[in-house]
Amino acid sequence: MQASNSASVQPITERNLLPHLLNKYLIQGSAISLWRLPDSNEKHLLVSTDGVKILEDVILEDSESGFIFCPFDKARPKLFLKGDLIFSFNNGELSEHSKSIVDPSEIANEQSNAQKKPTYFLCKDNLIPSTEKNDYTTLVEKCLKGIAEDLFEKIVPSRSLSFALPAGFDPLTTFHNLCETYPNAFVSLVSTSETGTWLGATPELMVSVNSNLKFKTVALAGTKVFQQGTDLKSVAWTQKDIEEQAMVSRYIINCFKKIRLREYVEHGPRTAVAGNLIHLKTDYEVDMLATNFPQLGSVMLSLLHPTSAVCGMPLENTLQFLTQNEGYDREFYSGYLGPVNFKNESNIFVNLRCMQVQKTIGWCYAGAGITVDSEPEQEWMETEMKMNTLLSVINP
Repeated sequence: MQASNSASVQPITERNLLPHLLNKYLIQGSAISLWRLPDSNEKHLLVSTDGVKILEDVILEDSESGFIFCPFDKARPKLFLKGDLIFSFNNGELSEHSKSIVDPSEIANEQSNAQKKPTYFLCKDNLIPSTEKNDYTTLVEKCLKGIAEDLFEKIVPSRSLSFALPAGFDPLTTFHNLCETYPNAFVSLVSTSETGTWLGATPELMVSVNSNLKFKTVALAGTKVFQQGTDLKSVAWTQKDIEEQAMVSRYIINCFKKIRLREYVEHGPRTAVAGNLIHLKTDYEVDMLATNFPQLGSVMLSLLHPTSAVCGMPLENTLQFLTQNEGYDREFYSGYLGPVNFKNESNIFVNLRCMQVQKTIGWCYAGAGITVDSEPEQEWMETEMKMNTLLSVINP
């Protein structure tokens, strides 16, 4: 009899525990973030039982352990989810540390249905219009005119797309699918009463500080479709792509110059895979101990956002133009997000390849870097490719 009871008890895994936890805490009014770092087998669910905390500035070094979620407009408040409860899973199994905060009796009903879907995700009322193709190509033409008039060197107009979610759509299942499809992306699911529910699989690191106080950021630009089996060393990039990536690199180096930081290591540019796309990527690293700059993470986070990869150069001109001409509020698209002081590390990413989720409708977003060599039709196609990162997983 004992053997029979033992055999009937299933192990606690992410597939049967996560739906229970999300339902339990979201219904209670908590804010949650679920994420998986690039090239990792670990997933983490953070629960902020008192909801979000509003921050005027993000100070990584003094922060409690939690998760940051910030909008594109840096003048708006930043949202912080304190890590009141954190559940970690490694290769689908609940970590030993997390088992101490799980009550097995609470999930007895879930054990009989490992695929049970959460019934409650937070939604925010929005009426975001879809950007029509003609409107976007016209916007690109305006950008090119601004470049010709020396108003800006590069600018990144974006567009939105609203679409009906397929029957049975589940944000949690989509999160798992994104993790499997894009192992080298930062995959996230955030749901709060202030923001609604957002999903994403971004390739772009903004700032990381590891436990050895090594700082890292990247310059990422240029976009091509990735074909399986492609030799990355043989990929040929256009002059437009090379120059666009060089501008993002110069933007980072100029930020270093502003704080008189000269001791950094630069790797690249090189071709890097980001899901269904490839980009040109350059890595920058700084030893914060050797440079005696313990606040570097916070300082660079403030200087970099919004990066030239999501806004343009010069920042003031491009930001004003986009605010007046894009025709919608980016909200958290092209803002930044990620765990802060979690396991003595902070990993903050640009919120790209993301979508906002309602009960029956989703919105996704994408932009393209416009330089003097840009062609409106090609830039429209680039945004289509980027949106397909999510759409191909939602509607395979």
